[in-house]
Amino acid sequence: MHVSVQEARDMLAALLPDPGTGTVPLAQARGRTLAADLAARVSHPSATESALDGIAAQEADTLTATAAAPVRLRVVGESRAGVPFTGQVGPGECVRIYTGAPLPTGADAICPVEQLTEDGPGAVLLARPASPADVRQEGGDFRAGEVVLRAGQPLTPPRVALAAALGHAEVPVRRRLRVALLSTGDEVIEPGRPLLPGQVYDSNRYGLHAMLEDCGCEVLSLGHAPDSPEALQDALAGAGGADVLLTSGGVSMGKYDFMRDLLLERGRVAFWKVRMRPGGPALLGGWNGLPVFGLPGNPVSSLVVFHVIVRPALMGQPVQTLRLRAATPFRGLPDKTAFWRGLLRDGEVHDYGKQGSGVLRSLSDANALVVVPEGGAVQAGEDVDVLLL
Repeated sequence: MHVSVQEARDMLAALLPDPGTGTVPLAQARGRTLAADLAARVSHPSATESALDGIAAQEADTLTATAAAPVRLRVVGESRAGVPFTGQVGPGECVRIYTGAPLPTGADAICPVEQLTEDGPGAVLLARPASPADVRQEGGDFRAGEVVLRAGQPLTPPRVALAAALGHAEVPVRRRLRVALLSTGDEVIEPGRPLLPGQVYDSNRYGLHAMLEDCGCEVLSLGHAPDSPEALQDALAGAGGADVLLTSGGVSMGKYDFMRDLLLERGRVAFWKVRMRPGGPALLGGWNGLPVFGLPGNPVSSLVVFHVIVRPALMGQPVQTLRLRAATPFRGLPDKTAFWRGLLRDGEVHDYGKQGSGVLRSLSDANALVVVPEGGAVQAGEDVDVLLL
């Protein structure tokens, strides 16, 4: 059964268990997926404050200030973070103020310290007008009660910081899916060993392990299995307790593609082959009740299929694309969606050039996948959908 890319995503997602939710301390939240909306418990900033060091004054008093004819103001106090000025700023007066300090009552503008000159004790000269643009308004970032982070968002380091600023010491997150990972193939050996003719290092297992961790998954490594039905069955026995099994290799049309044969003969196959390039010979099935997604053994194909199909299903998120101008043409395929490697430069996407499925370096150098729909083609100057790598 051949399926489209979207059908493959949907079918994989339908077989994954509901991960459930829990609560973790903020220090353990990085990389997890938010399970519920987060609202602000406080406003930020919590008070109207200064964006820089200088003086706070009434803008109207300073409008004529220039370097040649500075304006003189009397200093009546200071305001610093944690210790605000409690008085009021009147005409002809100012308060020394520091970044993040509350703006005193009566003041509405800031003049930076670089534009100030001391004029005897208790006075300063302004070489330019004070500006309201350097005042941060209370709640200008977010207000108490406002929903700022949404369920389903991955908790990146900036979002962890934002959750802390919202006032949350703990956050609700999706439980980590437990993914068993197995690479296959007689030709595949562990990096670091001498490489004999016809052998390749096991780049898939390490690349996929890293991508699974980026998805917030718990990875159960089953290592590597050679090309034999018996070895594969022995390896699959170690997947107990996993939510899904991810394999690489053994799913194409060759004589020694035993993973495909094993699922066809003794397991279950929901689909075999996806209408996409690279990565067409992908497989979804089951083994003893465990969902199995078989990735191609070719490293480029394996990693592209993971990025396009597996990652969105594991994270429970729709695929996010950008619409950008193509600086170069991208060819289409009559019956497959193409995911060509691209380079983003100056707001445009360029063809990486080497699109062969054996060019693993391309996924390191490229920063985008250009999506060309079935039967289509993209000319230079046209807009195209892009997936960021």
